[in-house]
Formats: sequence, structure tokens, C-alpha cells
Amino acid sequence: MSHITGKKIALLTTNGVEQPELTEPLAAIKEHGGTPVVVSPEEGQIQAMKGDWEHADHFDVDVALSSANPDDYDGLVLPGGTLNADTLRINEDAQKFVKAFFDAGKPVAAICHGPWILTEIGAAQGRTVTSYPSLKTDLTNAGAEWVDESAVVSDGLVTSRTPDDLEDFNQAFLDLVSDDSEAP
Repeated sequence: MSHITGKKIALLTTNGVEQPELTEPLAAIKEHGGTPVVVSPEEGQIQAMKGDWEHADHFDVDVALSSANPDDYDGLVLPGGTLNADTLRINEDAQKFVKAFFDAGKPVAAICHGPWILTEIGAAQGRTVTSYPSLKTDLTNAGAEWVDESAVVSDGLVTSRTPDDLEDFNQAFLDLVSDDSEAP
């Protein structure tokens, strides 16, 4: 079992996040000893969705993106949800925040539409990834090799397709963060 005690993990998200793609990684991080931190361009709360059409719960934002420092975190989770991912991928502050994790070699995990931002920052280039099928062309055009698997780990990045893959997604990310803690 992967233990990430003492690790602080950012979950970058905004309105329109697919609720289980936020709540299940958040719970897995807590369960394994880590500290999840919801980071968002929004302040106060964000509106989660069930699918793209049905409003779900509201969630508190822990840290505003404008004041979030990537150096404060040991890893990053990018939940999906079409509205969430489309909003974040064109947000320059979100792009800088995500890119900083790749530049520092920190573990990143993106599920469903979450990998969309990778196309904007050049992080898909040369990696093997998966995602919600509608992103296949964008990720391929950005230089990634797209595969249809539940969870793919490629050079510090974990990607998954849908909420159905959350168990594999969470385990792969926890393993990556845990392995990082044991590196010499």
C-alpha cells in the first residue's frame, strides 16, 4: 500500500469539475496520509457537476490560484469535467501552475478531460497518455501517443479515461508520489 504521509497534493479545479474526479482522489490522498489542497481560480466555492449537465455539490476552495505556489506541493491532480478542463486550459495562471510541476519533475495526474491543459503547455509531447476519447486527436496533435487503457504512467504523469478508472488512477498516482518520497 502506498503511503504519502507528509505529502501535500494540489488538486487544480474550477466550476464544472466532474464530482467523483475531485472527491475520490481527495479521499485517496487523505486515506494514505497526504494532505489534499483544492486550488482554483475561483475563490470561496466551486460548483461540481454530475456529467456535463447536472449540478452536483459545492466544494470549498482552499487556496486561490493567484496565491498558490507550486513549490508548496509534492504533486498535482487535474480532475476532469468538460467545463472545468476547458476553462483551465486557457487560463494563463493555470498553465503556469501546471507547467511548474512538470519543470520541477513532480508527479502529475490528469483524468478524463483533465489532460487537455497538457496540450497548451507542451507537456503531452513525447509521452504516452490516455484521456476521455474526445481528447485523443488534441493529445496526438500535441505529440503524445494516445492509448486506450485505464491508467497510464509516462515520465512522471498519470492519465486515465473516465470516472470508471478512478481506482487505477488513484493507485497509480499514489504509487508515483510514494516512489518519489523514497528516491535517493
